[in-house]
Amino acid sequence: MADTELATVAGGCFWCIEAPFKELRGVESVTSGYCGGHVENPSYEAVCREETGHAEAVQIEYDPDELDYEDILAVFFTVHDPTTVDRQGPDVGSQYRSGVFYHDDEQKEAAEAFIEELEADGIYDDPIVTEVSPLETFYEAEGYHQDYFEKNPNSTYCTVNINPKLSKLRERFADKLA
Repeated sequence: MADTELATVAGGCFWCIEAPFKELRGVESVTSGYCGGHVENPSYEAVCREETGHAEAVQIEYDPDELDYEDILAVFFTVHDPTTVDRQGPDVGSQYRSGVFYHDDEQKEAAEAFIEELEADGIYDDPIVTEVSPLETFYEAEGYHQDYFEKNPNSTYCTVNINPKLSKLRERFADKLA
């Protein structure tokens, strides 16, 4: 098995970002958690009260021989709206901001170039507000947040918010699915 790499992104509720990435070939694991804040070991409740500065995020462990970082970015920018400040669909608050938390300079440069290309191509009607920041610490979310869609596929939140993202993923990235 090849060495794996990590990518960390935030695009609203982590459940909505975790589920699409779990369907990709080459993804070894997807972990929901928190990053970009100023409090050690934040709880979900404190993050939701916007007391910690963290974003709900996912950390993706992937095989770069199967999937490259640009693929991660392409999926990420397809399954969330990078033009809304502190909001994704019904979820509002700074914990739902759009962000790429890079692990090294190569990821930083790739993310910045990807966003510039999206802007130049006029993909979105509004400016992209995705923050590109270094990953300082990733805190794994509580156990009940992990694999949420798999455990609760018929919940109203999942059917309304996650299923459309999965449909978009399956249509646009059929060649990348596991």
